[in-house]
Amino acid sequence: MIRTVILKVNCEKPEKPKIKAAADVIRKGGLVAFPTETVYGLGADALNAKAVKRIYEAKKRPLDNPIIVHVATKQEILQLTENIPLKANKLMSIFWPGPLTLVLKASDKVPKAITGGLDTVAVRMPRHNVALALIKESGVPIAAPSANLSGRPSPTTAEHVNQDLDGRIEMILDGGPTNIGVESTVLDVTVDPPIILRPGGTSYEELVKALGQVNIHPAALAEKSVRIAKVPSPGMKHRHYAPRAELVLIEGNIKPTAKKIQQIIDQNKKNGKKVGVLATDETKSMYTADTVKSLGSRADLSSAARSLFRLLREFDEEKVDIIVAEGVPLEGLGLAVMNRLRKASNYRIVKVD
Repeated sequence: MIRTVILKVNCEKPEKPKIKAAADVIRKGGLVAFPTETVYGLGADALNAKAVKRIYEAKKRPLDNPIIVHVATKQEILQLTENIPLKANKLMSIFWPGPLTLVLKASDKVPKAITGGLDTVAVRMPRHNVALALIKESGVPIAAPSANLSGRPSPTTAEHVNQDLDGRIEMILDGGPTNIGVESTVLDVTVDPPIILRPGGTSYEELVKALGQVNIHPAALAEKSVRIAKVPSPGMKHRHYAPRAELVLIEGNIKPTAKKIQQIIDQNKKNGKKVGVLATDETKSMYTADTVKSLGSRADLSSAARSLFRLLREFDEEKVDIIVAEGVPLEGLGLAVMNRLRKASNYRIVKVD
């Protein structure tokens, strides 16, 4: 078992000795969890196939699930791809650094362990001082999926990382809670028009404004499990974001949704189950359950994105048997929130009018 070192880091002005210590781990083929603006990532040298394979082992991650590569400068992308489309360049100038991952044709330098055996590579530049400092000091692109055990809710604090990966990785850089709370949007720019493979921190509306036409992969909007032979993006095929408790998602207008949720609460309470409700500020007072948590206001879905994974982990800590969750509008960050909730529920979805 590895001794996992946790270093508290100033997220505005990361202390150089701490960043250097983490970079040394990366260069030696080790694993470092670090904060980004979306969630905490589990980093390894992206050009070291042996180090990348350790990510899969530490996370218990399926080998066909590709990993996003993080860069600190556009120059670094030239190691990863031989072709940057004009639309990709435009998106980089608008959204980087930020929560947008671009899928590009991979160069021969990219280990197959990163691409899941595909001929494409997913790349992004994080908008976080700790992440950027670590990449620069390491001197290599950093491969980094979310720093959690595969299938669990993604980590938005260092404590979440430690809960899942203590003893499995060398270091955690604790830069406090993340800002956005859901992973980056993954956009395939090897096709025209580009297609969203995973909704996330950059909204569909923002991308349409920048490019004019953007498609959304059916799996990103799916209300039931979709069979995908080859996974072009993380978060598409395997079960993700799931708490230990069973999660049921209720989708529809607020009043019938609230009525249905209370019915499910009452039913499960009769059967002796401990019930948690994932509500919103506007509805939390409507429910009588063992525990009721609010994602935030329906008028500000950025709050829902920021608190989603934290609340799912809190339900686990409180050992609820079932979580009943409200759906939110499929607009802005709501699309990413609903994508995560549908996957977390394993598509146990109830529609109401």
